[in-house]
Amino acid sequence: MSLFKPTVAVRHVTDISPKMLRQLEIDAILLDVDNTLAPPTSKIPYEGVQEWIERIKSCGIHIVICSNNYKKRIKPFADSVGLDCVAMSLKPFPFGFNRAKRKLKEKPKNVLVVGDQIYTDVLGANLAGMRSILLEPRSEEHGFSIWIRRKLEVSKRKKIKVLGKEDDHVS
Repeated sequence: MSLFKPTVAVRHVTDISPKMLRQLEIDAILLDVDNTLAPPTSKIPYEGVQEWIERIKSCGIHIVICSNNYKKRIKPFADSVGLDCVAMSLKPFPFGFNRAKRKLKEKPKNVLVVGDQIYTDVLGANLAGMRSILLEPRSEEHGFSIWIRRKLEVSKRKKIKVLGKEDDHVS
């Protein structure tokens, strides 16, 4: 398996269904924030995200935010959506994923990383022995490093099949 290949790709976090999570045998989710749950720097989640979080939690799946951002950015956002968090996770290195996994007391194979970047979220999940779901970025981000990563992702994203909202079957 390629280190840059996600387990599954969907458009938005709200396209991830409990059925899909059961098929993947997922007990816990590590969520990125920017372009996953909310626009970059925003304190307000995308429409439908709060309801999705509650729906997933009601299925007994534990969720922790795992972000490269500073605690000053992540903790207030996590509190506002009712989640625990790991800030400064240093993705793609597995350190932050492992800190979150210890909080959850889960085996790596039963943890799902969800995010919008191949070179941080997907690569990090694969290095940590976890599964991953790659999302399509919803908002424009600024900065040289994100611009480089997005350019490098183009050819890899072309090879990834994105499941539709009604397509819960994970192959």
